[in-house]
Amino acid sequence: MNVFFYTLGCKVNQYETQEMCELLEREGYTIIYNISDADIAVINSCTVTAESVRKTRQTVRRIKKQNPECIIILTGCASQAEKHIIKDLPEVDILMGNRSNLKIAEAIKNYSDAKKFTDAHIEHKTDDPLYSKGITRFDGHTRAFLKIQDGCDRFCSYCLIPTARGRSRSKSLEDIDKELKSLSQNGYKEIVFVGINLSDYGKKTPYSLPDALMLAEKYDGIKRVRLGSLEPDHITDEMITRLSKISKLCPQFHISVQSGCDNVLKKMNRHYTAGEYEELTKKLRETFPDATITTDVLAGFPTETEDDFKTTCEFLKRVKFEKVHVFPYSVREGTVAARMNQLEKRVKEERASILSQIADDIRSEYLSKQTGKKVEVLFETARNGYTEGYTKNYTPVRVFGSKNLKGKIMEINIVDATAEYCIGEE
Repeated sequence: MNVFFYTLGCKVNQYETQEMCELLEREGYTIIYNISDADIAVINSCTVTAESVRKTRQTVRRIKKQNPECIIILTGCASQAEKHIIKDLPEVDILMGNRSNLKIAEAIKNYSDAKKFTDAHIEHKTDDPLYSKGITRFDGHTRAFLKIQDGCDRFCSYCLIPTARGRSRSKSLEDIDKELKSLSQNGYKEIVFVGINLSDYGKKTPYSLPDALMLAEKYDGIKRVRLGSLEPDHITDEMITRLSKISKLCPQFHISVQSGCDNVLKKMNRHYTAGEYEELTKKLRETFPDATITTDVLAGFPTETEDDFKTTCEFLKRVKFEKVHVFPYSVREGTVAARMNQLEKRVKEERASILSQIADDIRSEYLSKQTGKKVEVLFETARNGYTEGYTKNYTPVRVFGSKNLKGKIMEINIVDATAEYCIGEE
């Protein structure tokens, strides 16, 4: 049978899609990339915002319309945290969630035997380990994502992720090492370590995040290791020191701040102050040459005043993030923040627009300052007329011409920059 996957959401979801692909291949299924030829369509959903859930519903309906005969499987975070989503999605034949991903072949068999809607949803339990079969490749990507942690114990007031993902848990060093070996053998030069709360890796064990990264040092084929999103209060001085000794570590740190105002951070149930966050960015930039700091910011959090918002604007200007992902606050039913006094949609969107402009101006200035530098680029995408890749600190670089550089790591001279990328020459 032919299986088509559609993935929404984060790098962890993308990893889990790859994991399901390889699992089904071992059971004799064929993974395809054209929905019209699919016998089965798997939608791996996201629930981080209300918009993510809307896109999930939209995707299910669109795929069923494109191929009315295919079996629809809904899995991922939206169906895990909000099982009721199925009530207005009669198109779904098999309901799963990220907790039951590894039982996808069994769910398909049960549906085939019963010839009716199959509920294969499994709830997370507090003492669950990290269930994983691992991956050997990462289809369609030059870089490979490697999930080493899952779940979150933070319970930020706006977030459903602890419900969608369960409690924090970590993959063993032995299992990580096996995957690194396979990915290295299959030619992946860069590995991105990802998790739901990645910096919590190793909780309740004798090891921590640097121990996992160190495993890549022994594989000559792996030239770079990169970190996914981190929590600021987990990044201790000891961790910074240990990370600085990992020769393959890329000096790019995506550390979610969410707000630059202490009043808002407290209501978000974040576990740091804006001052502590700013001090951390200084330490990282001092420790790692050419380090870039990227982040996420929520605009229009409930009860956020105009002064609170202005404080966040000034914070962004002061820290000078190399890139910022700005999101208007989205109500997630079942969270503490959903019960707070909400701001008007117009206000949230206006504030998001202002923050985005500040961030874009800072990024444009940063990119322009790269002109004249010689940098190492791993090229990932070949398009008509240029090849694009990223430096170690995740600066995008395009080299124009007909030459296909995809998959290569090369020294490139930065000769110009736009507001979105640098222009390089060999």
